Parts: sequence; structure tokens; C-alpha cells
Amino acid sequence: MTPKPEVFPPDPHNETLIANVHPPEWVNPEPTGRYNLVVIGAGTAGLVTAAGAAGLGAKVALIERHFMGGDCLNVGCVPSKGIIRASRAIHDARVGREFGIGGTEGLSIDFGTVMERMRRIRAGISHHDSARRFRDELGVDVFMGHGRFIGSDSVEVEGKRLTFERAAICTGARAAALPIPGMAEAGYLTNETVFSLTELPSRLAVIGAGPIGCELAQAFARLGSRVTLLEMAPQILGREDRDAAEILHGVFVREGIDLRLGIRISGVSRRGAQKVITVEERGGTAEVAVDEILMGVGRAPNLEGLGLEAAGIASDPTLGVTVDERLRTSNPRVYAAGDICFPYKFTHTADALARILIANALFRGRQKTTALTIPWCTYTDPEVAHVGMYERDAAGKGMEVTTLTVPLADVDRALLDGETEGFARVHLKKGTDRILGATIVARHGGEMINEFSLAITNGLGLSAIGRTIHPYPTQAEIIKKLADAHNRTRLTPFVKRVLSAWLAWHR
Repeated sequence: MTPKPEVFPPDPHNETLIANVHPPEWVNPEPTGRYNLVVIGAGTAGLVTAAGAAGLGAKVALIERHFMGGDCLNVGCVPSKGIIRASRAIHDARVGREFGIGGTEGLSIDFGTVMERMRRIRAGISHHDSARRFRDELGVDVFMGHGRFIGSDSVEVEGKRLTFERAAICTGARAAALPIPGMAEAGYLTNETVFSLTELPSRLAVIGAGPIGCELAQAFARLGSRVTLLEMAPQILGREDRDAAEILHGVFVREGIDLRLGIRISGVSRRGAQKVITVEERGGTAEVAVDEILMGVGRAPNLEGLGLEAAGIASDPTLGVTVDERLRTSNPRVYAAGDICFPYKFTHTADALARILIANALFRGRQKTTALTIPWCTYTDPEVAHVGMYERDAAGKGMEVTTLTVPLADVDRALLDGETEGFARVHLKKGTDRILGATIVARHGGEMINEFSLAITNGLGLSAIGRTIHPYPTQAEIIKKLADAHNRTRLTPFVKRVLSAWLAWHR
């Protein structure tokens, strides 16, 4: 039998969470004939697949060994954004003097209340992903336990055999770890354990300056931890443009984060209650003593124990389940969606892939993942949001581009808000207004990038954005300013002479 999962700390909010996402008294149903679709994994991809298929009349079984809602609800998007919101609140209060607000010098944080608020909100949200809702409202057969393939058209869970016409692997990914000597013995946190903290670490080392590392490093620093951010690469957020990363770099330094870039970690040891990280940097060796270590170095696919060989399903230990552009595995009955098979490991991507899976697996659709326009956002302050190509991507495809950039300092609302660090950038196919990609660095960049995503998805050029009236004053007006900048590039000296002559003729 699969052991009943636990969540810490044990309080009423987490009891509500468990009651929704893995009820201790849950009794698995008896399989009732052949299923149209068996879904393994009840994270975002699995939930959207199961709910969507059931809503269309399919007979669906959903299997989850741990918590329904997956990483996003339990140890990802939801809890992290709750903590980030609290960290922004204290930061805004501390910098209130700029706006004429006094009495902000002695502010303090109750970390226990911060985490309790997060757990309360997470528990409230969890009903939407609950086992009972999927069973009672959506008509899905929900099985709690470890599912594994025992044939090309069958899965076993807790001793019960389920046969299927189609199956979906949606088992997601977990936090990866670096093989650093002494790390396992010293102990470390990941996104799967950090949200169980009830006391703020006085000193925190964050390993990895990707999105997860940067988000949590800034949040914990604002909440009062002395944070050291360790990264092997020469810049934070290595996927983003250098000037975007440099803006955030400057913010981190100003907020007291100790950035160690271009380093190598050679080992970790314990000295009493503290953990000591040995770092090789600039030709020398240094030690970083902390109370906790947070590992944020990416994701590893959850492949173990699925019995993929029994179903003839190919996989890669690093990349996950192998799928084609229609999400079909090497077994034509079986599809996959989400972090288990796709390089862009975001909740919104898992949702989009699930919809493709439903169309292709149940209705012989021909939808392709290559047609997707995928935005993403790192929820630091300011946020770094992107969609489409970077300039280097276009160059790699032999495409010439025109790049336009407008700083936030040129936007009246950003000046009034005191949020001028950042910019909006768009890459256009040279000689046209076709949008190839865009980046926004701004406090609400994740909200603002959607206009570019809509334009790219629907083939709208930057001129269409320019013709759209934007409310004044808003920070999103910066996107309209990009369109205006593009229009000015079309006013060549020849065009200006023609227009000037026409106006002179009609005086």
C-alpha cells in the first residue's frame, strides 16, 4: 500500500489541504470496464486532462500517489506567490519615506503569520483540485496510489487493474539536486520543503540563480534573512538578456543579497548547528556559513516506477517521456503532457498541453505543440517577463531583426509609482511589423506581457497595437510607446520629403 502523505506543520489549514488533495479515508473505486482515458498524475496537466475529457463525455480514471494539485498548488506557484506578496508588502512599507510616509524605521515581520496566511489561502484554493470534486462533480474515477503500466493498454494501482483505450502520463517533475560532497549529510531545502518552515532562517544560502532561486532569494531577504545567492554562471537568470538580468542584479545588491557568481561549490559540512559551504571563486577558496541551504537548480522528470518498459514507452532520464509534436509516445495508445515531457516547465504550459492531448488522444486531432506561443515570467521585483524569440534565437534561424527598447523611466505612470527600473523590448522581423518576441522588465511585467502574447498568437503586428487606445496613465502604455517608436522608423528622409511636399501643395 502507498503510505499516506503528510504535510507540515500539522495545523487546521494543512488538515483542510490534506482532506482535499489526499483524503486519509479515501476508498478507491472498483474499475468499471475499459476507460476512454486513464490519467496518471493529478498535477495541472493531469487535472486539466481529466476534467476536460470527462466534461466531453469520456469515461476517465485519474491516478495520484501524492497530492492532487501537484507542485503548483502544494509546493510551487501558490505558496511561493503568497510569500512573495508578503515580502513586497514589507518592502513597500520600508521605502514609504519616498512617498512622504514616516514611521517606517522600526518595522518588523512575523514570519509565522506570513506562513500561516499562505497555508490558509492554499487550503482554500485546494477545493478546486480536490478528490471529491473530481469524483462527485466531474464524474471521474479517482484512484489514490502508485500507478504503473503492466501492459500496452493497462495500468495497475493499489492492486486494481485498469484497462484503457488511451492513457495520459502527467506525472510532472521534482526538484533536482547537485551532487555536492557533504550536501545530503548536511541537509538542504527545496521548493518541496521550504514552505513547511515556521521560523525564518537567520542566514540562508540559495544555490542556483534561475527563476526559483531568484524569486525565493529576494523574498527571504525582504522578510529578514541574510541571503547569499550562489551561481556557477556569470549572470543571474542566464536565459534572459544581459541588461534585463543586470537590472535585477543591481536591485539584489541594493537589497542586501550577497551575490556570488561564476563560482564552484566544492563541498558542504556541518559545524554544530550551522552549515558551511566551501566555495571556489576568483582563484581562491571561501566559506559561507548559514543556517539553511535552499537548492533551486531546476527540475527532474518523475519517471521512476511507472513501468514504461511494459507499455513500450521510450523515455530519457533527463528529458522525461519521449513524445512527438502531437504529444504521442512510442506507444500509440499513450500520450503525455506537462513537465514530464516538455522543456517549458510552467503551469500555464501544462494547461495548454493538456488541451492538445485531449484533442489528439480522444478525437484524432492533429494539434501540434510547435504551434504554441509560450510566455513566462520570473516573479521577482521587478518581474522579468518574456514571450517568443530572443534576438539570439532569430539570429540562429538566419532572421534579421529590428529591436526596439523603451525604458520605464519614459512612462509617466512608472515615474508616479516610483517604479522606473526596467524596460519593454520588442523584436520585429526586419522591414516589417511582425512581432518575433518581446521582453518586459517591470513590477507587473507578467500582467503586461499578455498583450504581446495575444498579438503573436493571432498574427497581429506591432502596428495593430499602435492603433489600439491604451488608458493613460498606465505602465502598459510602454507597449504603445514601442509601437510609436516603430512608426517613427518608417518615416525615412524620402517619406518625410514626400509628405512635406504634399502638405506644401495643399496649403
